[in-house]
Formats: sequence, C-alpha cells, structure tokens
Amino acid sequence: MQDSEILGQINTLVDEEHALRERLQQGDLTANEEHQRLKSVEEQLDQCWDLLRQRRARRDYGENPDDAASRPAGEVEGYLQ
Repeated sequence: MQDSEILGQINTLVDEEHALRERLQQGDLTANEEHQRLKSVEEQLDQCWDLLRQRRARRDYGENPDDAASRPAGEVEGYLQ
C-alpha cells in the first residue's frame, strides 16, 4: 500500500468518525452503537498512522518503505506515548 492510499484510508475513516458523531446527535444511532463503531474506526486510524510512520522512517533511513507492514490493533493500541 502506497502512502497516498494510506492517507486516503485515513481521510475515509475520519469522515466516517464525523458521520457517526452526527448520526448520534440526530438520534439515528444509540450511544452504544456509536461507541462500538468509533472504537473500531479509532483502532483502524491508529493502524494506518502507524503504517505511514513506519514507511516514512524506512524511507528516511534508505530502506524500502514497502517492507513496512500493518501491525495488529492490540500491538498498536498498546504503545506508550
């Protein structure tokens, strides 16, 4: 997956996040439904950002960015900031 594709996926997920929040405000979703879906969207966003950072780091160090791989959500979510 190329950087532009990852950024496209990030934009799609951010749009979905905004749509979920709007649907909750309009009463189209319950808070529980919104929470469950948002959790999934946020995990996917974290995975996309992690993959993009990996690709950029590999490129910066003269390595092949295509060798970067998406990591499991549990691993990405477990990073300490």
